[in-house]
Amino acid sequence: MLTNIRISALRCAPARFQGQVRDLAVRWALEEAGLPYEVRLVGPEEQNSAEYRALHPFGKVPAYEDGEVALFESGAIVLHIAEKSALLPDEPAARARAKAWVFAALNSVDPDIIALGDIDHFAADEAWGKQRRPALAAMVLRALRHTSMVSDMPVLRAYRDRCEARPAFQRALAAQLAHFAENEPNAA
Repeated sequence: MLTNIRISALRCAPARFQGQVRDLAVRWALEEAGLPYEVRLVGPEEQNSAEYRALHPFGKVPAYEDGEVALFESGAIVLHIAEKSALLPDEPAARARAKAWVFAALNSVDPDIIALGDIDHFAADEAWGKQRRPALAAMVLRALRHTSMVSDMPVLRAYRDRCEARPAFQRALAAQLAHFAENEPNAA
């Protein structure tokens, strides 16, 4: 059983990225598993420190510690939580298939989604961005809210909505957003 779990999360993020930062997947997995956890909020100064880089070599979030294991990369962390809890099926073939979907999400879907988000957020008016965007074959759920790609597909929209309606997801999202609200540069 996992005990004394601590994850890292960003102290603040631009409004358009709040609710999208990668610690959300880890929070959600922990909430689904019913595991208590603490959050270590970090900013650039902590992320660039030797101490934090020993935990996460790229200085990003999330990082994870449970007393026995220290991990970085959200997919690895979620898989660890799933393997140590009841989130993965017991039957070997179903368990293997669930793991395959974790890797598919991270390696097949996520890169295109990140590229699409980069274009839409940072190069929407650039000629290369306008040319590249249609070529990205992306069918993502939450990360594409700024587009109609998911909402135009009733099956995907319904799946996203069911996921987001789960109490564990709602708790994880509320916790992430609360940290951002508490650490807004203009917050009192």
